[in-house]
Amino acid sequence: MTSLTVAMPAHNEAANIAEMIDAVRTKVGPLVDDLEIIVCNDGSKDNTGEIVRQLGEQDPRVRLVEHPVNLGYGAAVRDAVWAATKELVFFTDSDLQFDVGELSRFLPRIGEADMVVGYRYDRKDPWKRRFFGNGWSWLVNVLFGYTARDIDCAFKLFKRDVIESFKVESGGAMFSAEFMARTKRAGFKIVEEPVSHYPRVAGTQSGAKLRVILRAFGELLRLRWRMWMGH
Repeated sequence: MTSLTVAMPAHNEAANIAEMIDAVRTKVGPLVDDLEIIVCNDGSKDNTGEIVRQLGEQDPRVRLVEHPVNLGYGAAVRDAVWAATKELVFFTDSDLQFDVGELSRFLPRIGEADMVVGYRYDRKDPWKRRFFGNGWSWLVNVLFGYTARDIDCAFKLFKRDVIESFKVESGGAMFSAEFMARTKRAGFKIVEEPVSHYPRVAGTQSGAKLRVILRAFGELLRLRWRMWMGH
């Protein structure tokens, strides 16, 4: 049997979250024997949490994790992922910029690796996000050795053993970089697979804000130092 948790962060995604959950149920549900959907509502000021709660009352496969205040993207991903109960875990964003149906190409590849990481071959974000994203992936690979061409791509499938082997401390935009670096250091095999990417049609993005970028750089340097010290 294939059991899978789909974990998603959500911050002010009321316009997207119901459609996203429905996409997971209709496109991913038939691919596995046992499905769990976990949404971490990261202190949303809209009714994202209430929508997820209502969907969970209708469908026990849908679970809500709540942050009373906004703790950051990485904290929301982390708390959704580490709440997973299934043997395979997949995390993606809740903004409808990915087609979760493409998980059908990822599931067969998990037989040859511990983690299958997506890369956006035609990223549909504003130029500033693409510029920072490419530079960020380059920097992470320079500091930690090559792990993936698109570090922050929110389309990652992995075995439960991965999250049982270490914890991720970064709570902001550094989450994926630390997650990938620690996965590599723990000796897990990583393979890559291309994924489609679509423009955001509702809600707002925060990843290119200066405070988010500065926080990520600070966390990156602290992580490099901690790993040099053996932590």
